Amino acid sequence: MNRVVITGIGAITPLGNDFKTSWTSIKQGFQGVSRLERFDASGLPWKVAGEIKEFGPGIFLNAKEALRLDPFIRYAAAAAHMAIEDAGLMTAVPANAGVIAGSSRGGITTLEREMRKIISKNGRPAASPYLMPSSTVSMAASFIAQKNGMKGECIGISNACASGSNAIGEAFRRIKHGYSSMVLAGGTEAPLCRLCVEGYGASGALSQDGGEGASKPFDRNRDGFVLSEGACILALEEYEAAKQRGARIYAEVSGYSAMSDAFHITKPDAEGEAVSIKRALADAGIDRERVGHVNAHGTSTMLGDLAEAKAIVEVFGKDTPVTALKSMTGHMLAASGAFEAACTVMSLYESVIPATVNIVEQDPLCPINLVVRSAESDSEFAVSNSFGFGGVNAVLVFKSSDGAD
Repeated sequence: MNRVVITGIGAITPLGNDFKTSWTSIKQGFQGVSRLERFDASGLPWKVAGEIKEFGPGIFLNAKEALRLDPFIRYAAAAAHMAIEDAGLMTAVPANAGVIAGSSRGGITTLEREMRKIISKNGRPAASPYLMPSSTVSMAASFIAQKNGMKGECIGISNACASGSNAIGEAFRRIKHGYSSMVLAGGTEAPLCRLCVEGYGASGALSQDGGEGASKPFDRNRDGFVLSEGACILALEEYEAAKQRGARIYAEVSGYSAMSDAFHITKPDAEGEAVSIKRALADAGIDRERVGHVNAHGTSTMLGDLAEAKAIVEVFGKDTPVTALKSMTGHMLAASGAFEAACTVMSLYESVIPATVNIVEQDPLCPINLVVRSAESDSEFAVSNSFGFGGVNAVLVFKSSDGAD
């Protein structure tokens, strides 16, 4: 079996238009949630979102591409470009490299826009010829491959909020078993349209707290998640190949699990989540005591946080440090799993556990060791959780680069 390492990271999030800025903002506890301005939400009870600000796609795309592609594809292309650059592969991406990109909602922004055009034309032909390719979930991966001449496996994953973590995990498996020596993998999302906000809101999942601190995972007074947009792509490589080319290694991917808890379409299942964590640890070949911290899914929903806290306590007990980064980013759906995985990698690389913000009073029904002040850590292993609608669970285990070198 091959060892698999992370050599590049690219991201665009509500905290910054590159990963370095976003990660620095995470460490400093900055807030990426603000008043929703993408469309007129004055008549809605959901007033805040995690919006990307001042993003110029022209840096990464030509004018036609920027015009024709849904934002979730544009964000993915930008994050992939930055990951390739960070990995030192701008002129040397292997032709057989693969791409696996996850998205929960795909081109929903384009779908809504085009449907409005069709309705306004009273049913007469009005749709853009780019409607179908621009809204297809797999197009993020396909466009990244096209843009960078990558002719290996190209896969789009739509597995709800676990999509980004699943993409990384499936890339890990492909390199581990020798199907590829390099894969770009992660998640991308652009759901800030009225259809998505009203849809999640009607399901009872969104916070009605109109303040910037509305995303408060594991807090007693949490009332739902804050919808956000973004993308994060990681460069995964086979260890010996990365070492031979002198690549910087951030961390090693050592374990992964993906499973359905077969429980409910929206309600989380603590037992299934605990089993998923245990399977990832078994895949990594480590005991729970070796895990230095957990990067929680932590969406800030009442039932979701309760279930995850129960699962974490079942597996790790009450002492293992836990952080929840959606307190700063909001919920970027598929992009959150990938971004939180990247932040877990950087936590190991820089020996720091970032804090969870917006916590006024931790819910006593969530008796985890929630990190509310950033802390130093010499952990060798860390875990990143992602759980989604439909009972899809994905858990990644990362190992410090000290162990990979």
